[in-house]
Amino acid sequence: MLVKIINKSSNALPHYETEGSAGMDIRANIEMPISLAPMERTLVPTGLYIELPIGFEAQIRPRSGLAIKKGLTLANTPGTIDSDYRGEIKVIMINLSTETQTIDPEERVAQMVIAKYEQIGWLEVNELSETERGSGGFGSTGTA
Repeated sequence: MLVKIINKSSNALPHYETEGSAGMDIRANIEMPISLAPMERTLVPTGLYIELPIGFEAQIRPRSGLAIKKGLTLANTPGTIDSDYRGEIKVIMINLSTETQTIDPEERVAQMVIAKYEQIGWLEVNELSETERGSGGFGSTGTA
């Protein structure tokens, strides 16, 4: 499947690093480094604009390397880019570490996964079918 993209950054287009990769790294499109104090968040532009077909979304997810090395993650994860959105992809980053962290120009700040979805309709009823689990909530399916 080919997806239309506009790249207003100087970074290469997002791409899969390996044959088995589900996500593509996306990079910061900033001119100067951004410093984030502990628990501070910021909106990081990518310079990317996409046109997804109906029935697909782009999920923006944190990068595990940034999380473990710097304590940087995404404030809304996964973030969803709907098929009818045409604005710039931006990443809401938050610093969960105890030290100020820096986001550098062209740094890989998130990964993007393209996923298929379906829209549903609701059928309002008075009861639902029985299951073994029933209404058991958090922690109800096991001990670990």
